[in-house]
Amino acid sequence: MKKINGYVEELFKNIPESEQKNAVMQEVTQNLEEKVWDLMGEGKTEEDAINKAIVDFGDIEDLKQELGVSQPKKRNTSKLNLWYSIWGSLLIISLFVFINFYYSPEIIWFVYPTFAVLWWPLTMYFSWKRTK
Repeated sequence: MKKINGYVEELFKNIPESEQKNAVMQEVTQNLEEKVWDLMGEGKTEEDAINKAIVDFGDIEDLKQELGVSQPKKRNTSKLNLWYSIWGSLLIISLFVFINFYYSPEIIWFVYPTFAVLWWPLTMYFSWKRTK
């Protein structure tokens, strides 16, 4: 049952090597193989039984907690996104101002795209406030 062994190895690939990990991997593999044999005894083909056993198994979050593997905490990057959007908007608006006064100083048109560009930092601001 190569497919089951490959599936179990894929599930546990991000967990550091330890005796406990190997024991849990063996137990999971054995349980999946028993499930496959039971399903095959009920009349399913080997391929269908393997797929059903894998789908029924689900995820391994509980096993990861048992092994002491914690999920990395997500960093809150909303403030960084806000500052990036502010500086990016200022650069884009200054480009519009330069193009406006260099190529057509008699018509002031840079104000119109400025309103469109200002939506970017405005949305980032509200996103930052929501996460605060």
